[in-house]
Amino acid sequence: MAGRVLVVDDEKMIVKGLKFSLMQDYSVVDCAYDGEEALEYAKNNEYDIILLDIMLPKLDGLSVCQQIREFSDVPIIMLTAKGDDMDKILGLEYGADDYITKPFNILEVKARMKAILRRNAVTEKKAAKNNIINAGDMKIDCDSRNLYIAGRPINLTAKEFDLLELLAVNPGKVYSRDNLLKAVWGQDYSGDGRTVDVHMRRLREKIEDNPSEPKYVHTKWGVGYYFNV
Repeated sequence: MAGRVLVVDDEKMIVKGLKFSLMQDYSVVDCAYDGEEALEYAKNNEYDIILLDIMLPKLDGLSVCQQIREFSDVPIIMLTAKGDDMDKILGLEYGADDYITKPFNILEVKARMKAILRRNAVTEKKAAKNNIINAGDMKIDCDSRNLYIAGRPINLTAKEFDLLELLAVNPGKVYSRDNLLKAVWGQDYSGDGRTVDVHMRRLREKIEDNPSEPKYVHTKWGVGYYFNV
């Protein structure tokens, strides 16, 4: 397939193996070996997806991910040598779309990449709708995927917008974590409900004056989340 991928890891043998395998499916595979180099690549090129190691020299992967999110919604899969949940949760909090723990199988990496790209393609088709949702002082432009509260633009990541749009299109309907995972991340996503909780917390921090007393996105304890103004 056509497409451009950025692989970031300071272990050159890992980068070499990933590049060799990915070049069978993608037309361009760029490689970076430290965080600063990765950030420069991301600023100067348009990528379909980025594989980003957490432990990097000069600038760690979480910082790179956070800075990329300031100017791009490119899908990011974090690579981590650690198996503990904290690394995975931190990666999601910093704006990553998925994570893979080393050592990994290249076939799993490719499958995860294709799943994310498929979901993004569906999201882009949905965004083609010319639809504006007005709820209180919130305005959601589903066509341009922009959010405004009291006329002020609010920057959301792709997944945060997807979650808000889904809930706002169906006000009052309670979605369980599993339902949200399937609707926003796709049937084949291997994560769990904590993924939803992390993104919801970040979403509330951006749209709510007081996230502990939300005005827009509410929690139905023991069930899930719903939108109401």
